[in-house]
Amino acid sequence: MRLAAICFSHMPSHPLLSGPANSPWRHRFAVLTALATLLLIGMGGLVTSNEAGMSVPDWPTSNGYNMFALPIKFWKGGIFYEHTHRLWASLVGVLVVALTRWLGGRASRRPLAIIGLAEVLAGCGIFLLWPNLRATGHFLTGIGGVVLLAALVWARNAPPKPPLVQLGWLAFALVQFQGLLGGLRVVLFDSEIGIFHAALAQLFFVLLCVIALLTSKWWQNGNIKHRTPNIEHRIVSQATEPRSFDVRCSMFSVRYFPNALFLFATGLIFLQLVLGATMRHQHAGLAIPDFPLAYGRIWPATDAASVASYNEHRMELTAANPITAFQIDLQMAHRVVAVLILAAVIGCSWSAFRNFTWRSPLTKLAALWLGLILVQVALGAATIWSKKAADIATAHVLVGAVSLAAGALSCIICFRNPEPARAVVVSPAGAGGPASRSFAAKTAPAQ
Repeated sequence: MRLAAICFSHMPSHPLLSGPANSPWRHRFAVLTALATLLLIGMGGLVTSNEAGMSVPDWPTSNGYNMFALPIKFWKGGIFYEHTHRLWASLVGVLVVALTRWLGGRASRRPLAIIGLAEVLAGCGIFLLWPNLRATGHFLTGIGGVVLLAALVWARNAPPKPPLVQLGWLAFALVQFQGLLGGLRVVLFDSEIGIFHAALAQLFFVLLCVIALLTSKWWQNGNIKHRTPNIEHRIVSQATEPRSFDVRCSMFSVRYFPNALFLFATGLIFLQLVLGATMRHQHAGLAIPDFPLAYGRIWPATDAASVASYNEHRMELTAANPITAFQIDLQMAHRVVAVLILAAVIGCSWSAFRNFTWRSPLTKLAALWLGLILVQVALGAATIWSKKAADIATAHVLVGAVSLAAGALSCIICFRNPEPARAVVVSPAGAGGPASRSFAAKTAPAQ
């Protein structure tokens, strides 16, 4: 953590900042790609919430048709959710390839051409050698064609400096891997692949949000001026208080900002999203049907007799799938982690407010982050009370993704300026007096 703080504290010469003048349209395109990815996550949430994951049993074809030529008459019920998810995923893939080309500049033409040609040749080879894998051949030739097209355009644009170029290539690799995972989920009919696919989608969205932040003029010009301490200025009467006094920024040391708390909270949110994805792909409905209690208790019993009783009650009321003790424990873990996240984000928001003013970008983002977590808690409760209504459950997924991105961006901003400004000494003699200089020397780090 100390190494990260040192790196981010010297941002004017750090690669994250020291790129050329940023293109506003490149930043806008990065934002558009991130928003399209967020919508794709929402569509994936609708697929799982409506139990439509296998409504289209083949891939990359759809019910035997080319994915882009499926007749409208088939777009009904679960097929509508699954098929539109596939189409929108294809659009996101095209956007990411274009973003990679735009970030890579002229130097990206040759590697994109090589990769695209290799994918097209591999797809054609699969057609000839393994006719039973024609679907995979369609997938590779389609992607390869898009990549080859990207290699032919925007020949004159200049790339930013690292790490934006490398982040673009990472997004390029992840979007193709995500498409392959989505297809394998269908072909192999494996729920565990679906869990990994959902978790990786969250990280992919965060990556695109980071690219959007780093391509912004606000970031590249170094305009994040958030190191103004939140100090209560007091008028001190020389008669009543002849000596100077110290006004500290926080109950924490004025020399350190609790960056670890931001990292911890963000990591908890990702863990929570993985737990949520595991719960959604269990296909067992609501393992615990009540909230805030669980089967009328703080912690439900999970012995064999109790689970059998729960299942008997579920079958009588809703004919839902039977549940297991593991699924009950999983949902209880989800609730416990939710409480930890709420406490951690409250701590982050309080700490940011105590260290910096409301004008600080970090304070504003931390307040927004806390608001998202509160909305997320309400949506989680509403999901249970509404018996897992698809629209509410999908909103729960979307707010979770935005919360993870907000935490990740907060960590980046936090590590950029890891320490708040030194506390100011308010002196009757005025700022800059002897006592003020003495306190500044006392709090300055050793050289």
